Amino acid sequence: MFSQKQKREISQKIEEILLSYKHPEMPTEKPKFRLHVDGSEAWSWADIEPNWLFDDGHKEVGVNSFNERVEE
Repeated sequence: MFSQKQKREISQKIEEILLSYKHPEMPTEKPKFRLHVDGSEAWSWADIEPNWLFDDGHKEVGVNSFNERVEE
């Protein structure tokens, strides 16, 4: 569920929100989080994590070609 572009946009907004609170227990940069979104069907879901995990080479990007076509 969601294209890579959409996941990156969601991830960026979540990071901005988390850092904007300036909570004393939060890091000042690169917060770690995992958002799980359930779709309307049992097989429809998305896990969204920080963009920097992928940009820094910590994880590989898995691409579902169906989700990429849905955005077009």
